[in-house]
Amino acid sequence: MKNNSNQAVLIIDMINDFQFNYGPILAKQAEDISHNISSLKKRAKSRGCPIIYINDHYQLWQADFSKIAEKCKNQLSEKIIHKLFPEDDDFFLIKPKHSAFYGTALNTLLYSLHIKDLIITGIAGNICVLFTANDAYMREYNLTIPPDCIASNTIEDNNFALKMMENTLKASISKSSNIKIN
Repeated sequence: MKNNSNQAVLIIDMINDFQFNYGPILAKQAEDISHNISSLKKRAKSRGCPIIYINDHYQLWQADFSKIAEKCKNQLSEKIIHKLFPEDDDFFLIKPKHSAFYGTALNTLLYSLHIKDLIITGIAGNICVLFTANDAYMREYNLTIPPDCIASNTIEDNNFALKMMENTLKASISKSSNIKIN
């Protein structure tokens, strides 16, 4: 696996069915950030930066993004899935719990790609993004979190997560358009 960058973009749980409490609220926010994530993804890919989707498995337990997307597709999710559907050269991992590192091959994949810097995007900012950032920090990755590319159930929860990632996990909080892609 050859890449031209020591950075990777993580896209967490954006293929989602939003069938839970606050799902419709989070779906609206996810649709809003999907445009920024898509732009960041295109810019990163043009610089040789790997794109890694990490997603809930929806009881399929198969790392098949087409099957998961089909299972998740509904009125709340359809536009988001269409906007951010993984491409054939993107990586796609499923996760059993909140952190993208827990029970997955993510750390091994990042090591094999010689990744040092992670740009973490997705939902929910105060749960899966925060827990992933925490696990990445403990593994000594440099973190960048674009606040316009994460969403939580509430703005307060999102702001709290951003503050925690900045102050405790030493993440750089920077608008997606301002992130330097190596």
